[in-house]
Amino acid sequence: MKGSSRPAASNPEADRLEAQVSAQIAPTPEMQERVARVRLALVERVRAVAQERASPLVRALVAGSAARGTYLSDRLDVDLFLLFPPDLSRERLREEGLALGNSVLTETETRYAEHPYLRGRFDGFNVDAVPGFAITDPSQPLSPVDRTPFHQEYLAARETPELVAQVRLAKQFFRALGVYGSESRTEGCSGYLVELMVLRFGSLQGLLRAARSWRIPVRIEEPARDPPRLPAEVALILADPVDSHRNVASALSRRNLALLILAAGAYLDQPADRWFEVHTAAPFSREEALARTHERGTHVTVVSLPRPDLVDDTLYPQVRKAERAIAEEVARSGFEVIGSSSAVEPERVLVAVEVGHSHRPAVRAQDGPPAGLDRVGQFLDKWVAPDAPVLQGPYVRADGSLGVDTRRKDRDVESVVRAVLPRLSLGRDLTPEEPGQVTVRPLTSETDGPALSEALRELLGRRLPWLGPR
Repeated sequence: MKGSSRPAASNPEADRLEAQVSAQIAPTPEMQERVARVRLALVERVRAVAQERASPLVRALVAGSAARGTYLSDRLDVDLFLLFPPDLSRERLREEGLALGNSVLTETETRYAEHPYLRGRFDGFNVDAVPGFAITDPSQPLSPVDRTPFHQEYLAARETPELVAQVRLAKQFFRALGVYGSESRTEGCSGYLVELMVLRFGSLQGLLRAARSWRIPVRIEEPARDPPRLPAEVALILADPVDSHRNVASALSRRNLALLILAAGAYLDQPADRWFEVHTAAPFSREEALARTHERGTHVTVVSLPRPDLVDDTLYPQVRKAERAIAEEVARSGFEVIGSSSAVEPERVLVAVEVGHSHRPAVRAQDGPPAGLDRVGQFLDKWVAPDAPVLQGPYVRADGSLGVDTRRKDRDVESVVRAVLPRLSLGRDLTPEEPGQVTVRPLTSETDGPALSEALRELLGRRLPWLGPR
């Protein structure tokens, strides 16, 4: 992958704006020097401790944005990778990695993502000490972080100071748009993906000029190279240059890619400061939500589930699965589903569903078989029984099939959801052990809280972020 050799003519207005933003977000020379010193000191300290412990450590390195200078002035975590022999057991890897990290860092805490790691402090910086294996073939990783040294070497050999400045601009643009970060909660672009795209297209503007005409799914390919064998159902496909069978963009959702595509065109047409400004979302209260549902003539029901003790990257896919399962079942039950959302707080998971009406009709038209089929007799026997809840029929429809009108037992959406929840597949860890752990309430009966605010903003405050509040 190479930078753009013939960049298209840039936008003078965007050039002036980006020069100003670049000066604001770039770390000062003093900070860059301090980060460089900390990188060296951190690696030297780890090596010394490893020697004292007779640790099987093969290599320690600082990689990522701290190593390449692509970090933003107000956002820097130092990533320290502790690489061990490939034949070391995973239990020993974890023990040695945590031991070295605890010996070097202060204020440490063990965290878990796809891989356990240690978060701590070193000389005033946040540091993530991540154990992995010192592999020789990046296409054969043993843990999720084993390719990192190869990523570091690949980018460090290709990024010029000009490209580094463009990477920072792109990160700030993606961050302001809300699509920066590959965590399951965000479903956006990792820093590595942003760097590869800037390298591929030469600049932020080059990337945005390409992106404005993308059609999902997008495949970014190298010239004169066979397309990698990667899944076609994802939003964006960009082969990892150190492992062509890995999609660097696998975490990116279609929604966030679509947002980027729209933003690319809008920014190039009208560059402005707001495209680089990160705003904290204002609370979205229950009262505001109720005012909007009154204006819209809709109804919102809220399902509350106990939060399982899971790391975010495991939890959020299950939360989204639960949201889909509940919304789809509500639609199958005869309600018009307008939208759904979900959110998480320390003790609970919330799913909110907006429907056109809080109650479905009392009458349900039950389909029967066409006249002449053997099972007509079974249908008639069932619906002419004295205790059958029949309002009308059985009768013959215009198309020659039988029908009967029955009375629905549960009509309000909350009763329907309570009835169907026990049989829904909500995710392995979200299905509650006790029915009493779940509540299903109309929004009018729900209490305010951070998760409810987030879910309601996503459900009732949807708007392209660069347009500002409604």
